[in-house]
Amino acid sequence: MKGLTLYELNTLVRDVLYASMPDEYWVEAELSEARELRGHCYMELIQKDDSTNTPVAKASAKCWKSTWMFARAKFEKVTGQRMCAGMKVLLKVYAQFHENYGFSWIVTDIDPTYTMGDMARKRQEIIRILKEEGVFELNKELPIPMFAQRIAVISSATAAGYGDFCNQLADNAYGFQFSTQLFPAIMQGEQVEQSVISALDAINRQSDAFDCVVIIRGGGATSDLSGFDTLALAENVANFPLPVITGIGHDRDESILDMVSNTRVKTPTAAAAFLIDNLKCVYERIIDAQDMIMRTVRQRMEIERLRLNKLASSIPVLFSVVKTRQESAINNLGNRISMSITRRLSDESNRINKISNTLHLSAERKITYEKHRLELLSQRIQSSDPELLLKRGYSMTIHNGKAVRDPKELKSGDKITTKLEKGTIISVVE
Repeated sequence: MKGLTLYELNTLVRDVLYASMPDEYWVEAELSEARELRGHCYMELIQKDDSTNTPVAKASAKCWKSTWMFARAKFEKVTGQRMCAGMKVLLKVYAQFHENYGFSWIVTDIDPTYTMGDMARKRQEIIRILKEEGVFELNKELPIPMFAQRIAVISSATAAGYGDFCNQLADNAYGFQFSTQLFPAIMQGEQVEQSVISALDAINRQSDAFDCVVIIRGGGATSDLSGFDTLALAENVANFPLPVITGIGHDRDESILDMVSNTRVKTPTAAAAFLIDNLKCVYERIIDAQDMIMRTVRQRMEIERLRLNKLASSIPVLFSVVKTRQESAINNLGNRISMSITRRLSDESNRINKISNTLHLSAERKITYEKHRLELLSQRIQSSDPELLLKRGYSMTIHNGKAVRDPKELKSGDKITTKLEKGTIISVVE
């Protein structure tokens, strides 16, 4: 039995497909990939299960250059964004099977209003989550510091808007001094979210060095704003410990990042103008306070001058009255002191005479008592005189200048001296 060649089989599939599916169809799908190549757009479509979020269908689609030129312009004008992975799209397609390249859907039209509605739903869902978490207005509650001069800037290093921002701060008409530090980030494309979050993390590690954060994007298409409509970036900005000022879009575009930031302005130069105006208001408040203080001081000085003049005019009269009173008080005090001294001298003189008489009698009694005590001591000393004991027949034994009281104190060979009434005897102990 002879089989078909692969070419013949593929041709048969193509003819059957064209015969059974000759029409165009509108299909809802999610983009898992969208890339341009030589003016054509190549897409990978996917459908996920609503409950498990697992893919249930996949397909490839192509939009040829002739169609893509107009479809892309229309899509970006309506949605304000470029087609990218993760978007929900509504495509008009027809089936194509090529003998060499296999099956694919060929896109003939794109309905941007469908994607616009899906994007709006996603934005509303992010806003709902932020409000449920209680952080949607959190950064707005932080006050812009009165002297906000240390600025952390998140921007592309090469962006013209960043240069305009720095130049406007440096050349302000009031001569205010600002200090800026750039934290480079990608400000368009799919890497915006992670790049800006990394810059915020770097600022947060040295948050004490800054007064506020400015996120600016110099120029760029409206379609590049999609990177600022993500939940992770919005949560980081909403919870940031410093006030965040954004100048990333155009006048009619407001991203979720703008909604959760402390202050939203149109452009980088508007952000610079806002910071200058903030410092200008503080400066004017200081000048007003200075003028008020000077006026208050002048008024107070005038009041005090009048009060001093009034006091000065009344001083002579007051001095005369005070002088008379003080002289009278001094005289009275002098009399009281003189009388007090006289009484004190009289009292002390009487006390001294009384003490003198008492001392004389006490001295005589003390002398008589001590004389009698000395006589008694003398008699006791005489009765204890060793010479009297020797005269009575007693003797005294001495060894090394000390009287011997106990024979155990002596040892063989010791020399001892025995004192008698009429001489001494030297002996050796055996």
